[in-house]
Amino acid sequence: MSEMPNIHTSGHEPHQGGLAQRLNWLRAGVLGANDGIISVAAVVVGVAGTGAGIAPILAAGTAALAGGAFSMAVGEYVSVSSQRDSEHALIAKERRELETMPEEELEELAALYEARGVSSATARQLALELTEHDALRAHLEVEIGIDPDDVVSPWHAAFASAVAFLCGGILPFLVILLVPGPARILATFLAVLAALVVTGTISARIGGSSKRRGTLRNVIGGAIALSATFAIGALLGTSGAV
Repeated sequence: MSEMPNIHTSGHEPHQGGLAQRLNWLRAGVLGANDGIISVAAVVVGVAGTGAGIAPILAAGTAALAGGAFSMAVGEYVSVSSQRDSEHALIAKERRELETMPEEELEELAALYEARGVSSATARQLALELTEHDALRAHLEVEIGIDPDDVVSPWHAAFASAVAFLCGGILPFLVILLVPGPARILATFLAVLAALVVTGTISARIGGSSKRRGTLRNVIGGAIALSATFAIGALLGTSGAV
């Protein structure tokens, strides 16, 4: 059965699924950091634009960091919990089908391999051997693209999302606190734009898109967000509303 190793190392669903999931996690981490950079920077720059002292900026920045991290964690937990529930439902369904109609499932597995270009005889032999070894795993990986040992954890996702947000948001928060006087706003702008170049480049690289286009979109979006919140803060400050 020399064909079997080729089936499992040829880049089809079972192995691409694991790689795709790791890339999705990495992309989510980059996007979480990007969100932290922009949202926290927008808050602290907006408050600084009113002419407020360091104490209000510290309070607003801390609230933005904590609120954003919790919001990201809760959103990711809910999203991944739904995904996990769907995966568990699919696993349970496949297990029931294997128990109630094993012959039909065997034929289905053989047909899936045959559809990938394997000869009929080899496909059936593969299906037989994989079914004897671990029928549920074989069907989940080939038919649905799920690794039963790699079902997503909503708690891990929530923690990773919160950490990614904090890692991004801490940069503008520290810059605006540590740089003295009027220079703090300009320094925050520059630090944020530099960070957005990095996250935009990484995100484009992961997605396989143009790094220049992806980075430019990221930087322009961040610059607009910071400019808008600074302008709003300055307007509120000069109007005497705060």
